[in-house]
Amino acid sequence: MPSYAYFHKQFVPLSEAKIGIMTHSLHYGTAVFEGIRGNWNGDHQQVYLFRLKEHYERLRNGCHILKIDLPYSTDELCQITVELVERCGFKEDIYVRPIAYKSSEALGVRLHGLDSDFSIFIIPWGPYLDVDKARCSISSWRRPKETPQAKITGLYINNALAKTEAMENGFDEAIMLTSDGHVSEGSGENIFLVIDNKLVTPASYDNFLMGITRDTIIKLAQNELGLATIERQIDRSELYAADECFFTGTAANITPVGEVDRRKIGNNEIGEITKKLQQLYSDVIRGNNPKYLDWCTPVYKKA
Repeated sequence: MPSYAYFHKQFVPLSEAKIGIMTHSLHYGTAVFEGIRGNWNGDHQQVYLFRLKEHYERLRNGCHILKIDLPYSTDELCQITVELVERCGFKEDIYVRPIAYKSSEALGVRLHGLDSDFSIFIIPWGPYLDVDKARCSISSWRRPKETPQAKITGLYINNALAKTEAMENGFDEAIMLTSDGHVSEGSGENIFLVIDNKLVTPASYDNFLMGITRDTIIKLAQNELGLATIERQIDRSELYAADECFFTGTAANITPVGEVDRRKIGNNEIGEITKKLQQLYSDVIRGNNPKYLDWCTPVYKKA
């Protein structure tokens, strides 16, 4: 099935959405993006876009940081996205990638004096970490200090280096540390530990992107399981001794971590708390939990 893109303020076939080789953002990382999941519910014959508004609010904040002129409100961005997904017509899990970028064909390190543009494309996309339990290694690449709370393209080079290092060494994913050696995040995910029946996750000052899925899990754990989340610095050794460990992210959903640096986590099975949160999250994102339907934006109109 062909896919479509929103490009230069119109809907076009994805194959026609192209930029020039001199585009500023290609050379200097002057772009802000988001990753948004559309989750297919076969019983409802519906795709639900999860926390669409929150993703676009974060994108708009990132545009403000990079001085990108984005001429759309959050509501307008949501409407464009719903129309684009409907045009594509996928009946499976999808991934929506909006990107706002410096579009001038110009060289020179700067943010001022450059044009901006905005695009969205959609692809079918299953599990990002397609494993029951991820095998992880601590990366030699550190998470940079003083990173803005935005998905800025240029900031992801250390994450890319960490991911490739992990996979070339036989692992599924990397865990990155802060510059002072505390646990920060995966290459594209936030991380949680279960210690003595409590959720523990790095605090905001540990140089990671505070994910929307992370926020969702903190709320679900509290509301549905009565589990508070402790946000604090985490030492590397605590990963090895944790009862359970899992990643969260728009692409990764909730992915259990089975081992870190070839040390098994817990009893080497998916932990009970992780399993409960996986099921809760799966129901919520597919529109099966009426308490959280305000997080889900349906796409297809009912007959």
